[in-house]
Amino acid sequence: MAGRIPENILEDILSRVDIVEIISGYLPLKKAGANFKANCPFHQEKTASFMVSPDRQIYHCFGCGESGNAFKFLMRHERMEFPEAVEALAKRCGVILPEQDNPESARKANIAAQIYKANELAAEFYEKNLHQSAAGVPVLKYLSGRSVKSTTIKEFRLGVAPAGWDNLIQFLRSKNISLAVMEQAGLILPKDSGGYYDRFRNRIVFPVFDVRSRLLGFGGRVLDDSLPKYLNSPETAVYTKGKNLFGLNLSKDFIRETDCVVIVEGYLDFIIPYQEGLKNIVASQGTALTIEQIKLLKRYTRNIVMVYDGDTAGEIATLRSLDILIDEGMKVKVAPLPKGIDPDVMVRKAGVEKLRSMVDEAVSFFDYKLGLLKKKHDIKDAYGKTEIAAQMLSTINKFDNAILKGEYLKKLAEEIRVPEENIMKELSKLKPSAASPVPENPGLKKPLPINPAEKLLIRFMLEEKEMLERIMRELSPSDFLDERTSRIVSVIQELALKGKRIEPSILMNYFGEEEASQLLCETMFMPPLGEQEKEKAVSDCIARIKIQRLRLRREDLHLRIKNAQSSGDEKELSSLIHEFHNLIKKGDEA
Repeated sequence: MAGRIPENILEDILSRVDIVEIISGYLPLKKAGANFKANCPFHQEKTASFMVSPDRQIYHCFGCGESGNAFKFLMRHERMEFPEAVEALAKRCGVILPEQDNPESARKANIAAQIYKANELAAEFYEKNLHQSAAGVPVLKYLSGRSVKSTTIKEFRLGVAPAGWDNLIQFLRSKNISLAVMEQAGLILPKDSGGYYDRFRNRIVFPVFDVRSRLLGFGGRVLDDSLPKYLNSPETAVYTKGKNLFGLNLSKDFIRETDCVVIVEGYLDFIIPYQEGLKNIVASQGTALTIEQIKLLKRYTRNIVMVYDGDTAGEIATLRSLDILIDEGMKVKVAPLPKGIDPDVMVRKAGVEKLRSMVDEAVSFFDYKLGLLKKKHDIKDAYGKTEIAAQMLSTINKFDNAILKGEYLKKLAEEIRVPEENIMKELSKLKPSAASPVPENPGLKKPLPINPAEKLLIRFMLEEKEMLERIMRELSPSDFLDERTSRIVSVIQELALKGKRIEPSILMNYFGEEEASQLLCETMFMPPLGEQEKEKAVSDCIARIKIQRLRLRREDLHLRIKNAQSSGDEKELSSLIHEFHNLIKKGDEA
């Protein structure tokens, strides 16, 4: 169901947006009769089977079965939750959501809007300084030395914060941004003696965007040896470092296409490989992944390759992230780099194909963690084996799949040369892990096995008011034997009695299950019928459903008559036989 968002709000949004316009922003749509078609974005295909109906404001793929309205498309393509999709479309068409009417929510939204505006203006200031001031000369030289191309500098909106104490303050004041908003955005800091000064000074500035390309904050890096080497925006009303991944706004489509993401640590570790063609990449902006970052990645893929520096800090960060990733049902591999080499350096010295080959040859989490533990503990020593086993088992225990768990246990026993039954005994001492279940790959959806007469009548009910009224007079929802069609017919009748609009795109909001959307879209994309054919088809479908209903009722009565005969209940038997004869007469009349 739509949750807390009222149906009238959802209807208003859908009535204002055009699904063709929305989908054409992602896919090249071609006219196909009354509809539009394209290659499906949700599965690989050579012949276009993805159809979009401007009249019905729905889409359906005849190849994989994906179906829905504008909300569903954004949810599937952008990996949004339903409220996020509603918010995005509401903003697009100017509909105010109920939460925005709440004074506190309105206040928070206003603060967020002001912070985004201040950040955008700050980015313009930093960019202009990089290209049009003396402060930018050494930074451009530094970036060139790090092989950052001019097109990349513009794409990532890199800039420079000059050395003065209040350059940004003066600029933002000239743009009517208050000191309060500057402080809330984390762009300035208060002085002990009163007043404010710029947070970022004499640094290269890396803007940080969220997945929707909204500017959240900045990271700053010095060119010399002064400390701190890196300085980041503080947490604000719009920015929480552990909830964002640097570069995901640019790489999300490539991650979806390859069904894999490469995770690095720093800004340039992302920028240089991305610039050179390794596009399915993100940067964690820190030492270890957070659960929020992992959940964000799960929208696009469950296949992870971690590429962190080969130093001790990098190894610790990788180990910390491994357990969280496995907890979240991700498939994890690790591509450890040599000590002192990061992805940025590797690509500049050996080329992007060298990094790509390391990604392709990444080792499993098992081999990586075991390799680190073997370096740390003596595998020939009983205590060393015990420590290795304990740490490996804590990770293996997180797997919910019994086959995977069994294979890893067998491999661990072989690696440390301990009887497998002893490994099993140690595992049994651990509490069962609450690992997130990995959903099965749904693959291609088959057309739903539903009585064609029921399917066709739903289409007629949605096409013409007169037919809807006729079908409602002659049939009730309970006459539709399939539970899914019965629910859909029930909602259609309820909306009709209330005098509400009945359209497929709106009707989908009343059902949470995937099959309801698929059924509605399959129905509406059935070949059209002529007027005479339509009249005959309606009559035939109604008759078929009535006959089916009578047949099932007779079978039920026949069974009840047998039971009454067996129990000797003469009164019940007489009543049932009378009802049975009446049904036979109805059948003859039909």
